[in-house]
Amino acid sequence: MSIALVIFLVIVVFTAGYLLWKSRDTWRWFHITGVAVTLLLAIILLFPTAVVLKSRVAWNKLKEELDQRLTRVEAEQALLKYGDPNDPVAGAGVLELQSQLQRYTLEAGRRWPNLRFQGQNGGITLVKPPADANLAPGIEPDAAAPVPAAPVAAQPLIPTGLIVYGFAESAQPGVAAQVPTYFLGEFKVTASDPNQITLVPVGELEGPQQQAIASGNARSWTLYELLPLDGHVPFIAQGSEPTDDAVFGRVDDELVNRLLGNNVTDETRTEYLRDGGRVNDDDPPSTRWVKIEFTKPFSIVVDSLEKRNVLDGGFFDNTGQSVDSRLQRPTDDKGSATFKTGDQIVVLETAANDLIDQDVAKLLDTYYIRRLHDYRFVLRQIRLRIAELAIRQEQLTYKKQVLQDAIAATVTMITTNQTLKLKLENDLAKIQVERAAIADYTAKAREKIADTRQKLVGIYNENLSLVEELKQIHIGIANSIR
Repeated sequence: MSIALVIFLVIVVFTAGYLLWKSRDTWRWFHITGVAVTLLLAIILLFPTAVVLKSRVAWNKLKEELDQRLTRVEAEQALLKYGDPNDPVAGAGVLELQSQLQRYTLEAGRRWPNLRFQGQNGGITLVKPPADANLAPGIEPDAAAPVPAAPVAAQPLIPTGLIVYGFAESAQPGVAAQVPTYFLGEFKVTASDPNQITLVPVGELEGPQQQAIASGNARSWTLYELLPLDGHVPFIAQGSEPTDDAVFGRVDDELVNRLLGNNVTDETRTEYLRDGGRVNDDDPPSTRWVKIEFTKPFSIVVDSLEKRNVLDGGFFDNTGQSVDSRLQRPTDDKGSATFKTGDQIVVLETAANDLIDQDVAKLLDTYYIRRLHDYRFVLRQIRLRIAELAIRQEQLTYKKQVLQDAIAATVTMITTNQTLKLKLENDLAKIQVERAAIADYTAKAREKIADTRQKLVGIYNENLSLVEELKQIHIGIANSIR
């Protein structure tokens, strides 16, 4: 309570007391008592009245704020629902996005996410989670969906006999729902009820796939009726806009590295990181796309007169014209795409060269755009490649066994030759000792022979001298006898 209010109340009390004292001669006691009680009640009730007024002001302020928030929320709801036609940067509304999602769903087929792995017993068993397992926080189970007016006949979760493609789900940063991250194989539904299905592999699963299923790492599954479609936009950073250097926008390097991990080669990773960027001189023709600007009005027929279902042969006929009604242009365009002077488009380099040669367009930029994959054919090629590699492995295994046998025989022969070598080396050592002894003996014998020869020569010379002496003696005796 402020000091001014206290002073004011004190003045009022003293003033009232003074007036009552002055009126004591003319008023009776009940007049004075009534005024005193009224004054006392007025002072006492002043405080709850102030609290009520203060509360009323606060509630009025809250009401005004809520009214403003309601107005903003309604405007935001309308913007989210219908989009802002005056602001192209704001993006499309929920209704348009739902329409696009329906078109994508039609092309991608049905999907059954968040199925729980129960085990393998004559097949892989998956169970549908409870209805309230994926509700957002704060939503009660009975408020998530309206209760049906009447029970309907239970339908199987997935039609029996359908071929589906299984993916293991895992949590990703910044994403509330589980995201498929690992391909587990192609399966056939052999049994199905509203809450549980049984799958068997269509072909033999690869080792990593069997390991992922058997080890329990794939606890949450997503099943697809058709394999997911490849695209450029899913790998573009959120909020990124196309530029002269990136035709789709900036590639989210962190997303690409996290999703691809170490499961691809450096060349494949580079394809995703370069997607939509500048072209290199050594890039193949199928990845070279050109941004052109029309210098003259140009028209080309893009729709075929034939109309058929996409499942009966694809989206386009043999000439490249669309046969799917979802791709065909309005009837007033007569199946032709018309471009005005100044329009810019990105086309394959070969098509751009034709338009430039016709002098109806000029070149602006050249980009590298990776080829999209049709995973149905990719899986078939991988299976054929695996079968080819299996045959090649058998051949290499046989050749390896032959080489191992040859190596073993060579090792045995080397061991035998090594033993013989050791024996020969021992014999050589002994022979060398004997040879040294013989050489020494021969040297001594030669010295002895030489010495003996010298002695014999001396003896011979001495004998010669004795013979000569005897001869002289004999001659002397003979002469003396005469």
